[in-house]
Amino acid sequence: MSTKSQGIISDAIARLTLGKLMILLSAVSLAIALALILLMSEIMRDRAVHELARDEARNISRMAFQSLYSVMRKGWNKQDINEVIARLNSAQPGSVIRVFRGRIVAREFGEIPDEQTIIGGDPALAGVLGSGQETLLFPDRATIRYLYPIVAETECLSCHKQSSLGEVQGVIDIVYPITNLKISFDYMIRTLIGYTLLIMGLVLLVLYLKLRHLVVMPIASLVGIMRQVTDEMNLDHRVSGSKWIVELRLLAEYFNHLLATVQDYNTRLEELSVRDPLTGLYNRRKFQEFMRYEIIRATRHKHGFSVIMIDLDNFKYINDTFGHPIGDMVLKELSAMLTEGLRQGDVLARMGGDEFAIILPETPAQNGLQVASKLHQALAGKVFELPVGNVTSTASFSMVSFPEDGKTEEEICTAMDVVLYKAKTRGKNQVMTAESEEDRSMMAIFKQGDFLRKALREDRIEAFLQPIIEVSSGAVIAFEVLVRIREGETIIPAGEFVEVAEELGMAKELDREVFRKGLAHYAKVTARHPRAKLFFNLFPHSFDDIEWVRGIPDMLKGASVPCENIVLEITEREALPNLTQVRAMIEELREHRIAVALDDFGSGFSSFLYLKFLSIDYVKIEGSFVRQIAIDARDRVIVEQINAMAHKFGLKTIAEFVEDEITAKTLAEIGVDYAQGYYYGRPALPG
Repeated sequence: MSTKSQGIISDAIARLTLGKLMILLSAVSLAIALALILLMSEIMRDRAVHELARDEARNISRMAFQSLYSVMRKGWNKQDINEVIARLNSAQPGSVIRVFRGRIVAREFGEIPDEQTIIGGDPALAGVLGSGQETLLFPDRATIRYLYPIVAETECLSCHKQSSLGEVQGVIDIVYPITNLKISFDYMIRTLIGYTLLIMGLVLLVLYLKLRHLVVMPIASLVGIMRQVTDEMNLDHRVSGSKWIVELRLLAEYFNHLLATVQDYNTRLEELSVRDPLTGLYNRRKFQEFMRYEIIRATRHKHGFSVIMIDLDNFKYINDTFGHPIGDMVLKELSAMLTEGLRQGDVLARMGGDEFAIILPETPAQNGLQVASKLHQALAGKVFELPVGNVTSTASFSMVSFPEDGKTEEEICTAMDVVLYKAKTRGKNQVMTAESEEDRSMMAIFKQGDFLRKALREDRIEAFLQPIIEVSSGAVIAFEVLVRIREGETIIPAGEFVEVAEELGMAKELDREVFRKGLAHYAKVTARHPRAKLFFNLFPHSFDDIEWVRGIPDMLKGASVPCENIVLEITEREALPNLTQVRAMIEELREHRIAVALDDFGSGFSSFLYLKFLSIDYVKIEGSFVRQIAIDARDRVIVEQINAMAHKFGLKTIAEFVEDEITAKTLAEIGVDYAQGYYYGRPALPG
């Protein structure tokens, strides 16, 4: 085949679509059907000729024999026989019927001129006379010749004395055209139906094989690859597309392209899931995996390892002064410097922001401290050459070791945070290790900090409500919102974590969460107590965030809570550091009709001073004076004086820690306005 012809065929294959395939298969099926019809018609014709011609010729021969036999029984001569044969020929137009006698009959009744000559010159005729077997011949496609032997039967022997039973007496030779055949209608219908069904079956078989090869098998291959990709989660599989059908070839190509694209994105996502996109170092998630693996390995082989935490000092100054792009360049160069100072098996990760961590496998504490000191000195002498000029930076290093400073991932991470915290608070730019019992106790605090962060992250901070009662009537006039943490079925009270929250700077975050959830309870509270107020006891550091405090009225508006139904509680811890600022904030809140209560009044020597300088609405009497008021005369005197003084200033009083009936009656006698405590109700979620 020439190159040009091959190119034409390839081009035709490349353009073969499903539509063209259906047209092509239809044309091929039609051609096959026509060829099969022609073939079957020939087969049908030959079969009809062979089978029907034999039957019809046999019937004609028997009819001729019966005619001759009836003549012979009456007494016959040659002329009578010739007349019978002539009548038979005239009865079968186009047919030629001849009768030839065997030698026994010729000897017995005399020879007929030229009869033996004709027999001798016709092998077929001689063969039938010798064998007695009927013979069907086709001299040409238009003519049938049938030789029917006449065999002697019992009744024949009465005339043919020299013959014996079963001996060939003669042959009836019939020649007639094929067109004279008479085919039965039933035979024709049955044959036509049979061959039609056969042709349809063959055509459908061809269609099935072609469609299976060209369409079904490629689609089945595609489905198989899809199943493999789904079951094995392996994107390396590819589909070998159909070379014939355009749509299937394109489907395979696009599916392979899709797999390649997904595989590429999956590879990138896997890289991003373990690598920091800026520095290319491992991220926190991967670092924690390495940490868990190293703990298992060190435990199995009974050796230690060290972990170094690095936190850049005043990195915020670089970002604020030169911009974040310059800060990113510093982080990249620092990453390169740290990588150069480590062994091949060490693990360096960026934990986030300007924090880095290093795992030093099979490295005891003494060697780990040497590595940390070496990196610290290298950074101290490092000058970052940047587009804005030369920049230097320092960092605080913490070094802890396994198993001395922790035997679990959580303990090691806590130890790192504690030691780094110590390095920061002691002037930064130094290497610290966990050396004292104070460090160990600080680790416990940081561990609680992890617990608080996890509770915030998992939305387990709850806002419980404790009723505040009007002493004279016993009616609920308000609820104090108190922070709690839910740990499974256990509710952890504020006393177990507030100091840790303040120590670790998490108080503001807790306040915001409690404030949000307390406001969410307002609708339930006012459904049962329409005039009830909500008292929020904020942490001291919350008042340091002036913008957040100023945003409280907008938060109340967003929660559909009237400002006049909110009371903020402060203690002298909030007021003492900056009395002027607190005073201005209170005045600003009161302009929005938000009330203020002075909490734990009487607990400090400066409490009375606040009555003079701060505009407040409620005085909450320190609970330590209230708890023993019924049995301690001195406590009663203090409460009476605080209550009287507050009333003279036009303030309402609230007694805390009311735990029994006698205390409640004593407060009523003194004239305290409101009270709260277990006697009236424990903190709980609104029902």
